[in-house]
Amino acid sequence: MEWRQDTVRLAPKSRGFHLVTDEVLGQGPRIDDLRVGLLHLFIQHTSASLTINENAAPAVRGDMERHFNEMVPENQPHYQHTVEGPDDMPAHIKASMLDTSLSVPIQDGQLAFGTWQGIYLNEHRDHGGARSVVVTIRGETT
Repeated sequence: MEWRQDTVRLAPKSRGFHLVTDEVLGQGPRIDDLRVGLLHLFIQHTSASLTINENAAPAVRGDMERHFNEMVPENQPHYQHTVEGPDDMPAHIKASMLDTSLSVPIQDGQLAFGTWQGIYLNEHRDHGGARSVVVTIRGETT
């Protein structure tokens, strides 16, 4: 078993839910020579998150954004942390709800996703900028 690790820099994205599977795999450590293993992702930010969801229908990403905006609205009178703008405190709450890390099994050199699964970067700020994700792999080569 061996360890591999790298930090991937995801290009800035607009606010919303973005499919980044190819971007992560393209920049991160290789997995194609692993028979079995685990890919772990950790985003180094408090106002963006990671999740796994539908990779085929773009409408899912829009529905997710609209739903979370309804659940965690901006400009609430009880927010005290407001110096970074009206989108900042809701971004922290959304990131906590969705989480900052995830793991995916590696099987025969590929991520062992279900048919319609992909990795999402969930950008909760209006102008979040580039995002850093630590990609750690533990696996057994073929």
